[in-house]
Amino acid sequence: MIWITRERPKIDRIACPWLIRRFIDVDAQIVYVPADEVLAKAAELNATPFDIAGVEFSHYGTDCTFDYFLKKYELTDPALHVMAPIVRGADTDNHALAGQAAGLWAISAGMAYNILNDHELLETGMLIYDALYSWATHLQHEKHTQNQTERGLIQVVTGYLVAQQAGRKRKPAWIRNLEALIQDHVDTNLSISLKDISEAVQRNPTYLSREFATYFDNLTFGEYIRKRRIEKAIQLLADPTLSLMDIAYLSGFSDQSHFTRIFKKQTGQSPSEYRKEGQKGKESANG
Repeated sequence: MIWITRERPKIDRIACPWLIRRFIDVDAQIVYVPADEVLAKAAELNATPFDIAGVEFSHYGTDCTFDYFLKKYELTDPALHVMAPIVRGADTDNHALAGQAAGLWAISAGMAYNILNDHELLETGMLIYDALYSWATHLQHEKHTQNQTERGLIQVVTGYLVAQQAGRKRKPAWIRNLEALIQDHVDTNLSISLKDISEAVQRNPTYLSREFATYFDNLTFGEYIRKRRIEKAIQLLADPTLSLMDIAYLSGFSDQSHFTRIFKKQTGQSPSEYRKEGQKGKESANG
């Protein structure tokens, strides 16, 4: 039997030929022609037109042509009726009908964009609908992560990340002021104490000490300041004109020995070792 419809198929005009060949007529011939030639060609070829206005196999109300084929041929396979709202949702842009509808539309539109020959497009689409049918028959209750413990861990991690993101969005104004204050002190090499910043942001020192880690990389006030000073020192080490004593001073350390001790604790290397490695890296990069 010959079936004929409009050219450049996407959803119904691939889903219906799949349904015909898999459940109605395995030897069916599918013909695609320009929309204004469908009825004339149907008469010429003694073919049955589908998915165009004014013919039997078409849309009815909110149902698409795929739905009509199911009713017409009394196809009761449960998997087909799982697929029906997916096809309908994709074909009518009502993606709320099934969670998979938007994905089917995206894949179908992408295929039509990539494949210009309608019959090649149909053959590729047959594979897509075979896969969708297998999912509806055997896999619709399966999850991508099969292990229950793994799924639980993913849920916990996802919840944590969402909470962290929400927390960052709700960062209080006084924390933003504190960030700017710390940046200014690090940039200008001024000494800074918990008492000083508590007064500046008008917060009790005990409260500030307790809340600090929540907003500053899970570090205490002292740890965070040392981290920022070491980051500044690393930038300064790239300047060969600066001595280690100069860098210690410019990074806010009281003396070179204190600077060296903290630097090695943070990086695992002394400042001089770190500088030498950086110079070697530059020489290697320059050939």
